[in-house]
Amino acid sequence: MARVRTPLRRRAGALTAATAALALAAPAAAAAGPPEVAARLPRGHDVSSHQKRVDWPAAWSKGARFVYVKATESTGYRNPYFSRQYAGASKAGLFRGAYHFARPDRSSGARQAAYFVRHGGDWHADGRTLPPALDIEYNPYNPKRRCYGLSKARMVRWIRSFSDEMKRRTGRRPVIYTTTQWWKLCTGNSRAFSSSHALWIARHGTPRPGALPGGWRYWTFWQYGSQGKLPGDENLFNGSPTQLRTFARGQRPRGA
Repeated sequence: MARVRTPLRRRAGALTAATAALALAAPAAAAAGPPEVAARLPRGHDVSSHQKRVDWPAAWSKGARFVYVKATESTGYRNPYFSRQYAGASKAGLFRGAYHFARPDRSSGARQAAYFVRHGGDWHADGRTLPPALDIEYNPYNPKRRCYGLSKARMVRWIRSFSDEMKRRTGRRPVIYTTTQWWKLCTGNSRAFSSSHALWIARHGTPRPGALPGGWRYWTFWQYGSQGKLPGDENLFNGSPTQLRTFARGQRPRGA
């Protein structure tokens, strides 16, 4: 993901589905932190060009079962390591998905979604491909323009434009990666996406993800740290291994 220094993540140029995905686990599971939960929830990570040549068999042996790989940013950046990272993760047996780092100040959501799909952000119902993800967070290039110069209403429209184009081109709504603080600041804590998009919440250094933004009752992924056994950022999936596979297939897990 993009490792922004503001709240959590991505250096400039780096990351950081459906209503059914939002109910993959009970609220009790969301309340526990990584030390308590990691043994029973699938662990994963996210990588970008900063990780370069990842040793995927080693990541698997250390517990990784899924990964998100940065594919694109705006409409002019492509991760030069994306193809080998994405293929390597698949060969090692991980569920893998691609993410796009949003630049709402550069072009429309629809245009960036189209660029993303053309360069790695497509989705296939093969049971191994996670839905594409939109990484939308603090501006790592200009901290004073944390919301990229957009009003709350315009930001909501930008995200909707991106999502609609992804749905049109891939058949799936994107997972939304964000922080609660940014979502409140830049969208006015919009509830427009919580019933149709899976949430990838970012919150580091705490035993639980805390309050969720914009009407979401459950998190699907939680990025809980940037340092650990796995390359890149550390994540959990809020469900069982079987539910992870079901989520990849685009289906509602039984009993969820």
